Amino acid sequence: MRPAGDGPGPVIRLAVVDDQALVRMGVRMLVEDEPDIDLVAEAADGAAAVAAVRRWRPDVVLMDIRMPVLDGIEALRRIVAEAPATRVVMLTSFDLDDHVFDALRAGASGFLLKSAEPDEMLRAVRVVAEGESLLSPAVTRRVIARFAGRPGPPGEARARLSALTEREREVVGWVAAGLSNDEIALRLVVSAATVRTHVGRAMTKLGARDRAQLVVFAYQGGLPIPEG
Repeated sequence: MRPAGDGPGPVIRLAVVDDQALVRMGVRMLVEDEPDIDLVAEAADGAAAVAAVRRWRPDVVLMDIRMPVLDGIEALRRIVAEAPATRVVMLTSFDLDDHVFDALRAGASGFLLKSAEPDEMLRAVRVVAEGESLLSPAVTRRVIARFAGRPGPPGEARARLSALTEREREVVGWVAAGLSNDEIALRLVVSAATVRTHVGRAMTKLGARDRAQLVVFAYQGGLPIPEG
């Protein structure tokens, strides 16, 4: 680990949580030469993760979903409650669909496959640190396939969605399909700035902390999800 602030420009304070020492070592080696990322904490279980976040207040946490002592979903809930400014990216694999949706509801800002390339992991840390969510179309499609047929969307989410304009609902649907602002702009034949405005207004009306939470509202409220 390097001291925070050792390098030009803003520094992203990162924590990594995984019960596999090799995974933690790999992340440590990956970021040691990155001037804008400092690994400030490591943890091997969910309880230790909550304690580390409480002490070090990292900007971003990379955390495995399946954790000993305290599972990743419950650790995520506690981190979001205690340190709402900290963004959590869950490390996952394609066979954890139930956990993926639970993590979205608990406040995850995104997902990263454990098989991700090093450059993809670095990009994920930077994207989430900027306040964006990390929702790849591949992972989002898995969520759609798993949960699209579930009956009985909660009334609260549906009521909140009713406060959106027709265009805002359309944009949220595309967000839930895993598209970026630029991709949505192409679909709707508008500027990316216009899409950002609609996304921002939808987040404000719904009380969503980021795009990942928009996906939760879309599924829970039964919003039609277009095919990307």
